[in-house]
Amino acid sequence: MVRKLIFFLIVLFSVVAKPSSILLPMEAEGQQNHLKAYGITYWALAKSYKVNWLLNYRGGSFLLPDSDEIRKECQIRGVTFEILSDANVSSILEEINSPSQNMEAVLLEKAPKIAVYTPKGKQPWDDAVTMVLTYAEIPYTEIYDEEVLSDQLVLYEWLHLHHEDFTGQYGKFFGAYRNAPWYIEQKKEAELLAQKLGYAKVSDEKRAVALKIRDYVIGGGFMFAMCSATDSFDIALSAEGTDICEPMFDGDASEANYQLKIDYTATFAFKDYILERNPMTYEFSDIDTTLEHGKGAMTMENDYFTLMEYSAKWDPIPTMLCQNHTQLVKGFMGQTTAFDAQKIKSNILVMGECKINGEARYIHGTKGKGMFTYYGGHDPEDYQHRVGDAPTVLDLHPNSPGYRLILNNVLFPAAKKKKLKT
Repeated sequence: MVRKLIFFLIVLFSVVAKPSSILLPMEAEGQQNHLKAYGITYWALAKSYKVNWLLNYRGGSFLLPDSDEIRKECQIRGVTFEILSDANVSSILEEINSPSQNMEAVLLEKAPKIAVYTPKGKQPWDDAVTMVLTYAEIPYTEIYDEEVLSDQLVLYEWLHLHHEDFTGQYGKFFGAYRNAPWYIEQKKEAELLAQKLGYAKVSDEKRAVALKIRDYVIGGGFMFAMCSATDSFDIALSAEGTDICEPMFDGDASEANYQLKIDYTATFAFKDYILERNPMTYEFSDIDTTLEHGKGAMTMENDYFTLMEYSAKWDPIPTMLCQNHTQLVKGFMGQTTAFDAQKIKSNILVMGECKINGEARYIHGTKGKGMFTYYGGHDPEDYQHRVGDAPTVLDLHPNSPGYRLILNNVLFPAAKKKKLKT
């Protein structure tokens, strides 16, 4: 009888203690590779596993069902994981659900289809998003103007805009690189593509692309943009029907007094900006604060920005987008480094800011049924990336807070949507 009781207790204990879930911890000291942890999460979603994103719990951890293939994949990719019993999971969820805790569990249901808007032939290290998607082993499809103008955006839930110039001024590289072979070749290729697509000017063709992307967002898509794709996109929308390009860009003079014709109501995020008319100046407008950085107001040593804190239960969307293992993130420059806070519309959420010089680094908004995020700077682990610089090796930065912000946006469309309260 005693033996039977002991056997029963052993069986009962083994059933109760049987692991049921896998936790990918995301705090600073708990995860050896934060970036690849996002890749594991995306991989699990693609295999039809349901994942819970535990907002503000141990740095925004991921809770996955236990399976041998998930364990094996974590081991292969070098991602730290913990095995939890049902009792462990219940205790964690009870803590998260407590009204006293600024935490929330958000269900991720389906791996979003990802498109990266980028010109053909670009090197992967020219774009931080392409680079981190590759490193995290998250699949994506490259598209460009032909695909956008032929209405192929509807195939994707998430769209990233490569460091593009949507104004048709070729990145304002004229002053420094007009005689460089790569600049001459890129200009030629852009003109040939515009003609192929039925446009007389590159600026007209790029504006048509911007309008298609605008419609994609309004229809429910999620758009993420970095560096010059942010302000140049808004400028292109606001200059519809107005020639803002000088002769070296489009072959004829810009319109007189074109600044007065800028329509700020057409933009996603920015207002009241003044365009930079000088074609020799490597700048689009006074939205960007890069020139202030160049004057010594900011140096690499003191350049940081702070992530805002939101109520996870009431505002899960910005909370998701700000998940990190630190609230203080190293700044980094780009053609568009950061946004003048006074040029940002009042309905836009500033999720990351540097108060030293009144600039926003990371902002988010809604447009129609869709959403967008703008992130200033070029490469989160290369402070002042220049043309021709060597690529960043992400194996050296597997826990990068700056790159984590990008991957938050990648996973965001997988979340079961809840209405934003802020």
